[in-house]
Amino acid sequence: MRKKGFLKISSAQIIPLGFFALILFGTVMLLLPISTAPGESTSLLTALFTSTTSVCVTGLVVTDTFAHWSLFGQIVILVLIQLGGLGVITVYSAFILTLHKRMALKDQILLMDAFNLSSLDGLLVFLGRVLRGTFIVEGAGALMYLPAFIPRFGIVRGIWVSVFTSISAFCNAGIDIIGSDSLMSFKSDPLVLITTMLLIVLGGIGYIVWFDLLSNLKRRGERKRRISEHTKLVLFLTAALILFGAASTFALEYSNPATLGGMSLGDKILNSFFQSVTFRTAGFATFTQKGLTESSALIGAVLMFIGGSPVGTAGGVKTVTFYVILKNTMSFVLNRNETIILRRRVNRSFVQEATAILTTSLTVVFLFTVLVCATNKLSLTDGLYEVVSATATVGLTRDLTPQLNRIGRVFIIICMYLGRIGPISLALFFRMRHSPKNNVSISEGKFIVG
Repeated sequence: MRKKGFLKISSAQIIPLGFFALILFGTVMLLLPISTAPGESTSLLTALFTSTTSVCVTGLVVTDTFAHWSLFGQIVILVLIQLGGLGVITVYSAFILTLHKRMALKDQILLMDAFNLSSLDGLLVFLGRVLRGTFIVEGAGALMYLPAFIPRFGIVRGIWVSVFTSISAFCNAGIDIIGSDSLMSFKSDPLVLITTMLLIVLGGIGYIVWFDLLSNLKRRGERKRRISEHTKLVLFLTAALILFGAASTFALEYSNPATLGGMSLGDKILNSFFQSVTFRTAGFATFTQKGLTESSALIGAVLMFIGGSPVGTAGGVKTVTFYVILKNTMSFVLNRNETIILRRRVNRSFVQEATAILTTSLTVVFLFTVLVCATNKLSLTDGLYEVVSATATVGLTRDLTPQLNRIGRVFIIICMYLGRIGPISLALFFRMRHSPKNNVSISEGKFIVG
């Protein structure tokens, strides 16, 4: 029996509650008069929407972040992005250690679940590496932005814009304080676009992949260098999806005057890759998403839905989840008894878990697409793009978000929240049974499918 009071609330419940509390805190802070720029006013719904999109690192906004919020308000938004990107459990654990307090066993288990690890061994070391790695990469990104932003905005503001953009890009938030057109004015600037892509990809591949690659680089003098099958799969899927997205964008938008049509060949290639990367839960844009062809918008919705990789800052159902479902389907078609990936058998419970996550996410997308389209009289393409962007915490919009009515904005808030807790908590929810397993043998039923 569990001790009284020990883990009364599971991590599958604590994580959503933690994000909810952080959203409420952010809403209160953004409602303060000091958070709003002179001449602007902030309603409760606007503050709630902005806090949610920041904590859930989504990037959809109903007001221009640069013009509507004061410096204090922008700092609040950036802090919410950082906390949301790291995760409430990670921040909570770091806070405990900062106070030089010893983490209780229940807190360690909670952190282990948040990182989706299988053991408590080396957990605190892993946490320290996550925090150090995050700040090092964000700092490096900010330094790389300086040559582009300081000449345009001046020294002080240029540094601030660099720091804000770097943290937002690494956390896959897509919120910026450059202006109302995201990165459109930098569509011909390789430094800004490549730096942003690197930050997005590094945040999206996941910390486990980071540390696996780094540990193997340190052992490069040894004869045997083996990286895990998870790292191999994540790197393969990341590269494949980026190449697919870039190739499809280049082919479908090549002559489209609203997107790539007026660019040079080099800029078309660069912006095709940037669009492919930003589809993967980043939310930055170098051209209006409204101008995308229907085909590109549909492909983009699929890429957004898949999202990034596990234990990172990106959203979506995750690359590995999607690939497991795909391979399981192929195994059935080829009449194989097991699902094999990289010559390794996939545990059956993992396939069930991935199926549950995918099915739940599809259900959320279908339901809220219907609701948003019905209450705002939108086209299916615009409504689907907006809802997938929200649930996958991407932040791309076909110029729709500020035009949504109140009920539409509430639906998108719910989508962003479900999308942020989904990749973290849905797997735990379906794995952690709140009731004992059924040990009674039940007769097999005869059903027909297909």
